[in-house]
Amino acid sequence: MKLEEIDRNGTLQGYVLVKSCERKSAKNGSNYLDLIITDGENDVVAKIWDFRGSPEEQPATGTIILVRGTLSLYNNQPQFKIDKFRNLNEKDCVDIRDFVPSAVYKGQEMYDAIIEIAKSFTDTELKKLTLTVLERYKDKIIDIPAAFKLHHAVISGLLMHTLSLCRLGEAVCLIYPSIDRDLLLCGAILHDIAKTEEFSLAPTGLVDGYTVRGTLVGHLVGGAMAVSEIGKELGINEHTLMLIEHMLISHHGIPEYGAAVRPLFLEAEVLSSIDTFDANVFEIEDAVRNINPGEFTSRMWALDDRKFYNHGRKQVTTDVRLIDKKEE
Repeated sequence: MKLEEIDRNGTLQGYVLVKSCERKSAKNGSNYLDLIITDGENDVVAKIWDFRGSPEEQPATGTIILVRGTLSLYNNQPQFKIDKFRNLNEKDCVDIRDFVPSAVYKGQEMYDAIIEIAKSFTDTELKKLTLTVLERYKDKIIDIPAAFKLHHAVISGLLMHTLSLCRLGEAVCLIYPSIDRDLLLCGAILHDIAKTEEFSLAPTGLVDGYTVRGTLVGHLVGGAMAVSEIGKELGINEHTLMLIEHMLISHHGIPEYGAAVRPLFLEAEVLSSIDTFDANVFEIEDAVRNINPGEFTSRMWALDDRKFYNHGRKQVTTDVRLIDKKEE
């Protein structure tokens, strides 16, 4: 049974994937679990009230559980109250892949499209640097999501986000010819490369937390360090390499969002802008597609705590058009 098929105030017994699970304290002093669960297509907030089990007994992020409970409205948003749950056993015939959200395109075809973009560079140094980094990181980036809970937190989400930035960058360069296309697209391709070292992955392939290096160094500085090392190995011009390093450490825009410095040249500013744009579009689409026309989403802290409205003029999905049929 799918979550979308349940009438509000209806009962569900079925399998769901636990995307996140946090233990919290209620006002009356009791413990409860705050979860996000998915049936593979729809996400919903879930609660297990008055939870008295140990941390080892609570549902683990990235696992499938069998649940029984009711769906109702809280602050005009769907919320699932879990009355009973259990982990899977050998009698459960469940394929975890049916519950894991994935990018619109296969990782390999997006990787191949990005390779073709890098091969189109006229700057031989940037071409060599980009292709070398892609080849060395290929096995790590094919399936990895782009985030823990926010934008493109799906299988192959990192490549989906990266290819989206490339397409946005190509379009921007057609409008503004003074932008260095190769420099911008090199930054777009490499900007999140160190997320492969930043995230820890659940058995589902989704992100379930951060590594020690991810917490202490992060993917902006970590990416600049990794690319710098490869660039020096390849003999890339020091000034060119410095420009790429700057784009990587500044692409979050401001220090409050994790940037080591603010973008200080044109291509760095454009990269930061399209990175934010693509992330915001995905998050808004992902939230709005789960509500009915005429409704608002819950407040989204990553987007200034705003609620977004489904005006109903178009069906909202997280689909993107990144690969032309001629490229397939």
